[in-house]
Amino acid sequence: MTASVTSHVQAHSTTFSVCVLLMRVMLGGMIAAHGLNKFFGGGKIAGTTAWFDSMGMRPAKANALMAATTEVGAGVLLIIGLLTPLACAALVSLMVVAIITVHYKNGFFVFNPGQGIEYCLVVAVMAVALGGLGAGKFSVDHAAKVWTLRPSVGLAVAAVVGIGGALLQLAACYRPSKAQA
Repeated sequence: MTASVTSHVQAHSTTFSVCVLLMRVMLGGMIAAHGLNKFFGGGKIAGTTAWFDSMGMRPAKANALMAATTEVGAGVLLIIGLLTPLACAALVSLMVVAIITVHYKNGFFVFNPGQGIEYCLVVAVMAVALGGLGAGKFSVDHAAKVWTLRPSVGLAVAAVVGIGGALLQLAACYRPSKAQA
């Protein structure tokens, strides 16, 4: 390669990695904040448990704790860029469960009464895309060469594990009342 092509590739790599870093920190910080709010905000775990019970997630307390812990854990993993496709899969799973249990009946737009699927769908799709892009060079994955598989594998892990995990959780735990269904 010529010097100009080499410097262009290196610049692209840095720009790409900065863009991926921004995506990781935004998605990771957002989902970790949601988890921390479930633990320490307003109604704490007791309030989250009541909310999960009202939507038909049984046992409600176990699901509340699992959701909060997954949000914090996936968020931290995304922020530091560790096991990025798996962290993305966790985020996809959370969003698919939220769409099915709460938002789908309210239509597409988030400003609809009860909030539609718009927000959760965008977050899930961004997580699948980020799983395929990988963590970039400003990450633990890169520094420790933890996740070195092809982008198509990361994309598949984020999508298949994420959707599969959501469907398994729903099959095991989603028991809405007839009025909820």
